[in-house]
Amino acid sequence: MDSRAESEFREFVESRSLALRRTAYALTGDLHVAEDLVQGALVKLVRRWHKVDNPEAYVRRTIYHDHASRWRRRKIVREDTVADLPDRSVGDGAGQVDDRLDLRQALLRLTARQRAVLVLRFYEDLPEREVAEIMGCSVGTVRSQTARALARVRVLAPELAADAALPTPEEASA
Repeated sequence: MDSRAESEFREFVESRSLALRRTAYALTGDLHVAEDLVQGALVKLVRRWHKVDNPEAYVRRTIYHDHASRWRRRKIVREDTVADLPDRSVGDGAGQVDDRLDLRQALLRLTARQRAVLVLRFYEDLPEREVAEIMGCSVGTVRSQTARALARVRVLAPELAADAALPTPEEASA
């Protein structure tokens, strides 16, 4: 790699690594695994830097595919359960924290593919077409997985649906 390409790569890593780690964390729910996924994707990118037209899309696709490979290999499903749901606070902003924690718990109980489609669609705000490219499936599959995942989150965390924190099926397909 020449010095110009190395400089471009360093600039890309410095400017996009935080956003990529956030996405990977939202996919995995584990900071260490997320960092490993991003690092692995960047290693793959540096090898192909001169051939890749859209480095961010390449890294996101790599993160998703590497994560999918991990969960396909892993047969044990991890669930975090609690005996009682925590009380919800009001008026001081803690309710937003509670919503985020509820959403995180619900996301961790989805299949990895459902979690990925929700993260890519709503956290990353990517269009269905781009999500389909990243996940290597059709737009119709993205739509159906989105609908199933949202329905499952509504069952797992009904308080989020009541607070309008979740999009309706109509909003999700818009």
